[in-house]
Amino acid sequence: MVAIARALMAQPKLLLLDEPSLGLAPAIVLELFRIIREVNARGVAVLLVEQNVVAALEIAHRAYVLEEGRIVAEGEPRVLMSQPHIQKAYLGH
Repeated sequence: MVAIARALMAQPKLLLLDEPSLGLAPAIVLELFRIIREVNARGVAVLLVEQNVVAALEIAHRAYVLEEGRIVAEGEPRVLMSQPHIQKAYLGH
């Protein structure tokens, strides 16, 4: 949270976040993603790399799925979440 706040002090147009939820308690993760959504709603573009697929797709406008460094799927999050191979590989369905 402090790192994000510090980055926002420079009033960026783009905020790059790499695995911001890594190692955090679930309650903190919920708050973190609420804040990321709010930052974006205030006009800051956010590029998020995240291992918590469900949380990331819930706030994303567009998503890219990488496997071994290659893009294997891209599009609107709701469309990606409905694809059987994405559900099986990343959502545990």
